[in-house]
Amino acid sequence: MKLTGKVAIVTGGGTGMGRGICELFGREGAKVVVNYRASKEESEAVAAAINAAGGEAIAFQADHVDESQVKAMIEDVGQRWGRLDILVNNAGWSKVTPHRELDLLTDEIWDRTLDTNLRGPFYCIRQAAPLIQKSGGGTIINNSSASAYTAGGSSLVYSASKAALLNLTIGIARVLAPDIRVNAIAPGHVRTRFAGWSAEAFEASEAASPLGHLPSFEEVAQVVLFLAADATAITGQTILVDSGRTVLGAPRKH
Repeated sequence: MKLTGKVAIVTGGGTGMGRGICELFGREGAKVVVNYRASKEESEAVAAAINAAGGEAIAFQADHVDESQVKAMIEDVGQRWGRLDILVNNAGWSKVTPHRELDLLTDEIWDRTLDTNLRGPFYCIRQAAPLIQKSGGGTIINNSSASAYTAGGSSLVYSASKAALLNLTIGIARVLAPDIRVNAIAPGHVRTRFAGWSAEAFEASEAASPLGHLPSFEEVAQVVLFLAADATAITGQTILVDSGRTVLGAPRKH
């Protein structure tokens, strides 16, 4: 197992991609903190499943946009296990908003999007970094989006927030080296309840995928595991996990 003896926090760990990451980390031997803001039942179920399979996990409620709550979570991890090796900034938020309808991007949407997708990850990094360094070093993985490259996705502010997260990834990687490697993933469409995408939107995206399928939770989690456990010479980088759509475009008939 690749993560035996390691301690990992996954924000937004109870649902979607976060759930897949937590479950894989648990199978790989990590002690897992399934962080959540509101998904209490789902997060407790993920932690219970990891424990039932012989792993070790807890569900921990903390709004990552509130730095005092993040600090309390990090302090609990330090007291409980004495170390922290991996932070996955997975939690995010968006609301599908037509790009041409600029007036629909209210201050409330701007603030919540930037707080959740950019400020929150920064708070987690700032609070977690000292414990990771004290533990002998480790890794941070930020969950961005393929829309950071295309300015597509659920809204203009969402793609902008995710592009900023990639920039933050590079800057934080520079200042935390050599103790902590900091990288990002940029998933394309993944079938989750995130942002309220319709089934038709997923079907259209899958039809336009060069690989003929959308990334699954498990495929995304495998990339995160690679960055956490195997990518020991990689920092400041982003891996697209979008079945080739961003780079290759939609399949063409030859």
